[in-house]
Formats: sequence, C-alpha cells, structure tokens
Amino acid sequence: MAKIKYTKNELKAQRDALSRFTRYLPTLLLKKQQLQLELRTLEAQIAAKRDEEEAARAGLAAWVKLFSESFDFAPYIQIAEIKRSSGNIAGVTIPVFVSLTFKEETPDLFETAAWVDPGIELLRQLIGLRMERQILEEQRRLLSDELRTTSQRVNLFEKVKIPECRENIRIIRIFMGDQQTAAVARSKIAKGKSVEKGFSA
Repeated sequence: MAKIKYTKNELKAQRDALSRFTRYLPTLLLKKQQLQLELRTLEAQIAAKRDEEEAARAGLAAWVKLFSESFDFAPYIQIAEIKRSSGNIAGVTIPVFVSLTFKEETPDLFETAAWVDPGIELLRQLIGLRMERQILEEQRRLLSDELRTTSQRVNLFEKVKIPECRENIRIIRIFMGDQQTAAVARSKIAKGKSVEKGFSA
C-alpha cells in the first residue's frame, strides 16, 4: 500500500480516485462480458469451419487413388489474393476474411483426365476453408489477449484499488477526527487554564 498523507487534500484525492474507479468498473465488466460472448461465438464458428474442412476431406477420400496419378496441381491452386478487412469488437481491431482468389490457370482439357477439374475445385475449397479458419483463430487470439487484460483490470479495480481507496479514506477520516478531538481537548484545557489564571489574579 502506498504511503498516504493525513490531510484534507489527500482525502479529496482518495475520494476522487474511488469515484473514478467505481465509475470505470461497470464499463470494464461490460467489456469483459462482451468479449466472453464473442469468444463463445467464435469458438462455434471455428468448430463449424473444422466440420466443413472434415466434410471436404471426406469428399477428397474418394479422389485419393486418382490423386496418386502423376499430375502437378501446384500451378492451379496458387493463391492470387487474400482479401481481408478489419472489424472492431469491444475496442479490439480484428481481421475479417472477405475473399480468396486463385491465379487463373486452366488445365488443358485434351491432355488431362476428366477428374482434374473437380479435383482442383475441391483443393481450392479446402484451401479457402483453411484460410477462413486461420483468420477466425487470429480473431480468437486477439480477443483472448484483450479478455485476459480486461480481466486483470477488473480484478485490480475490484480487489485492490477500490478496497485500498476505501481503507485510505477510512484511515484519513479517523486521523482527522482524532486531530479534531485533540484540538477541542487542547482548547478546553487552555480555556480552563486561562479561567484559573483569571481567578487567581
């Protein structure tokens, strides 16, 4: 606990600090609740993307034997651009997936097997789903970091700062009350002595 002065100015400073902390705490609690809610929503979205990926992979299982045939898919699944925007949740800037485009390469229809085109589409779909999930996971990481910081602030205010201010105010009031009582006692003693001197004269 920081050393405090037993003065009226310090009492005012402690009251102001207590007022500031108690006014700011509900905002922090609201932000914490909002972050928790958003994180639950994100978890559900990430799980849904994983399910989509699994479904796409299951669809890929039917093609596995065909993929073992010699064919270079690399030129057809090269990413041209990933479009992202940014959003804001509870004051946190997060990336938002917009779209994914691939370099336009079309295999020669006369020199490739019929299964190559649907195979390329399936691989592109898998890559797109993975990109979306990675951006969702980045959102989760950013929001989790902010939730951790916000929770620490809530705990600091609830468990340290507010009780500390209240205790300081209590101690200063007691001290000032004792000082006032002592001043009244001294004035009574001084008055009593002056009255005695008056009688003895």
